[in-house]
Amino acid sequence: MVQSGLPPGWEVRHSNSKNLPYYFHPDSKESRWEPPDGSDPDKLKIYMANYHSSSGINRAPVDGREGKIRCAHLLVKHRESRRPASWREAKITRQKQEAMSIILGHEQRIRSGETSLGDLAVSESDCSSARKRGDLGFFGKGDMQKEFEDAAFALQPGEVSHVVETASGLHLIERLE
Repeated sequence: MVQSGLPPGWEVRHSNSKNLPYYFHPDSKESRWEPPDGSDPDKLKIYMANYHSSSGINRAPVDGREGKIRCAHLLVKHRESRRPASWREAKITRQKQEAMSIILGHEQRIRSGETSLGDLAVSESDCSSARKRGDLGFFGKGDMQKEFEDAAFALQPGEVSHVVETASGLHLIERLE
């Protein structure tokens, strides 16, 4: 068992929006940028250097992608979303039903071949990943919200999901790798 230096129950996850590691407690759903009280700074420093730095010597084998997949998504938020704001709108006031109508329209355009998820995400996604054509990079099990993760891992490369609802809003997910 790898000694992380974190108190029981805490784990390190990776923020896709900031491309930085953060500390998460799955039971309490608490997340924070700073190590939680009770962390062993010496053990944590070694653990972070080995597993959560760009030059980490023990990061996943060879290509760093074992057990990970790469996806892009298009997110449409609504006023009940966890954070009803985005780079597109300071305050999102649309109802969930309106958001569903919007994303179903996007899905229809993608499935018809009129456009791609990446092309639409650039202008239509409420996620900051829009500037990267919705690309979230590589992630593994436990890195994303459960509904998102379940749908993403069920896809084959090149496949686009139907609408997936999470606390963040409504998503279309494309598995890239």
